[in-house]
Amino acid sequence: MEKSLSGGRFLLVTVLNVVITIFELVGGLFSGSLSLLSDAFHNLGDAFSVVLSYAAHRIGGRRQTRNNTYGYRRVEILTALLNAGVLVIISLVLAGEAVRRLLHPEPVKGDIMLLVAVVSFLANLFSTVLLNHGAKHNLNIRATYLHLLSDALASVGVIVGAVLITVWQISWVDPLITILVAGYIVYESWPIIKQTFGILMEASPKLDYDAIAHDLCQLPEVEGVHHIHAWLIDENNIVFSVHVNMDDLPLSKIEPIYRQIEALLCHKYGVNHVTIQAECRRGQDEDLFYDQNDWRHD
Repeated sequence: MEKSLSGGRFLLVTVLNVVITIFELVGGLFSGSLSLLSDAFHNLGDAFSVVLSYAAHRIGGRRQTRNNTYGYRRVEILTALLNAGVLVIISLVLAGEAVRRLLHPEPVKGDIMLLVAVVSFLANLFSTVLLNHGAKHNLNIRATYLHLLSDALASVGVIVGAVLITVWQISWVDPLITILVAGYIVYESWPIIKQTFGILMEASPKLDYDAIAHDLCQLPEVEGVHHIHAWLIDENNIVFSVHVNMDDLPLSKIEPIYRQIEALLCHKYGVNHVTIQAECRRGQDEDLFYDQNDWRHD
């Protein structure tokens, strides 16, 4: 495991979020600030998210088995979907409460709110720095990183609101900030939900399939390509299968062509695992993509 994704860092981030949660809950209750309470619940979700993320990261690193021949990487995708989904639900609930507060304003103690928000911002900022590197290459860590980043941004909003409330006594700023932060979190979470759902539904990765077919047909002995299938194990690992038409060749001459196909797909298109089915005339006139109505011919 990379140093940036070590158990020590995950543990430190978890402890930080638990401490921040308790601090903000107490501060929110004493100050009457909904945005502080919402930030506290976000931090509680962060702590839960970090624990889930670390467990999924460890499970996802396990080797393939007879029961899971592609390994356990999908665990991280499921966790990313769960984390992003929970974040959206929490945001919508808090936004609903914020609307109620806008209609029925309640007094807020800006000085307590400001102190708690500043401390929370610094702690959240430190947590995002700890997970920053891993978020660039891992969807699961990215979902957790988004939790932490959203709380850091929420704390900035709370700080601004606390200043406005302290100086001008504008209490409606507090629920307004809650709504704005909730909207931002939903906006940022949606791409993760969409991407993870697509992976779980075996959606095809974004590849230029016509270009792939053209490139393969330029290889020696390859006369045609059909029945392409491509899917993602996680956001980084593409699995690809293809039927290729060739002359009636012995296996010893087909294997070097297989290696050329694998090298082309790996280096030019980022494919990690390739399954190739060589055929002579079978499927020559069939489409590039498999049609389930043609299953009798497969």
